[in-house]
Amino acid sequence: MGHTITEKILGKACGKEVIPGEIVNVRIDKLMTMDFFASIVGKLYDQLEAPALFDPDMVVVFCDHMGPGHSLKDAELLKQTREFVKKYNLKNFYDLGRNGICHQMMVENGYVKPGKVVVGTDSHSPTYGAMGAFACGVTSSEAAVIMATGEIWFRVPSSVKVELKGKLQPGCCGKDVSLKIMSLIGFDKTALYKAIEITGEGIASLEIADRLTITNMMAETGAKSAIIHADEKTIRYLQDIGADDGDYECYESDSDATYDDEYVINLDELEPTVAIPHSSDLIKKAEELEGTPIHHVFVGSCTNGRLEDIKDAADILRGHKIADDVRMIVVPASQHIYLEALKKGYIQDLIEAGALVESSSCASCAALHTGILPSGEIAISTTNRNFKGRMGSKDASIYLASAATAAAAARCGYITDPRKFMN
Repeated sequence: MGHTITEKILGKACGKEVIPGEIVNVRIDKLMTMDFFASIVGKLYDQLEAPALFDPDMVVVFCDHMGPGHSLKDAELLKQTREFVKKYNLKNFYDLGRNGICHQMMVENGYVKPGKVVVGTDSHSPTYGAMGAFACGVTSSEAAVIMATGEIWFRVPSSVKVELKGKLQPGCCGKDVSLKIMSLIGFDKTALYKAIEITGEGIASLEIADRLTITNMMAETGAKSAIIHADEKTIRYLQDIGADDGDYECYESDSDATYDDEYVINLDELEPTVAIPHSSDLIKKAEELEGTPIHHVFVGSCTNGRLEDIKDAADILRGHKIADDVRMIVVPASQHIYLEALKKGYIQDLIEAGALVESSSCASCAALHTGILPSGEIAISTTNRNFKGRMGSKDASIYLASAATAAAAARCGYITDPRKFMN
């Protein structure tokens, strides 16, 4: 019987063949933590009374959830994060001004490579699977153990296969793919603690940004991880960021590998898609929601704050104004993306259209700061969650969509198909 890509990576990391359901100790290549949990991880590590960190270079720390510090509580958390970094002499630290959203930064700074095992103290850590790595979230206590030992135990997950056929069409992107997958698998239903493997010929038409969006959104299914096999685009991306050191291995699943469930999506038939309140697996085509009024537009987050997303929004709004009574907030996922968007003129386009562009952070995604929703308002957002209270008031409503669909809504004042504004 063949093995899935997930089983192969975990087998390599524990030094033997593995099967689903087996509990194994796995060597960790990179551990990510951020301001929200870093100080907790440090306190738990102290309780272990370990003689020394297993490998300080394995740990990567970010300031992202708290932004610059919008309250005294936030400022204290940021202070504790800096103290944690200094106490353990952690060199891989990205403070304000050199930061970005942790998941974007992990990838664009070359910390994630094919065949590796990468974990983080955030539920959207499966994002890294877009690079052909096994990636998942861990608790603060598990992170402390990893800091001390360099490994942690996993129950090897069984896999769910999602085959993409055809080619992504103009006007559609990874967000539309991810929402379609969500509608098939469901929110916290059939994929709990499983590995979702995205495969098929359609992968070739997906850029790295699209792939990162898809694996990011798979966290909403309750899956342990999500993964896309590394290909030429993956290697080219590593080369472009200067991270192609050869220290990686590209795996693919065997043809006779076993899956719990299998789904097929034809990308040729995919259209701009929107998740309606209050669950990410409830979807409709953008054209079906034509005329739905909105108050707030948010383009950003670890799901869709990349350069490609900002370009899509700028292309739709260039030379036009955001509709009256609508506000739009744009937050690049990293400082690097912010600079690139500045150089290419996208930021100017957005500001001239009436958008507010903020510094790189998680912003309003989890209602921590920068654009929290008041009661009764309707938002269209490029984030990954739209349950009640996610971005502020429980009486607010959130629609999830691509940056293009969000920008089209900002331009019109209501949800519409973005393709009408595309060449």
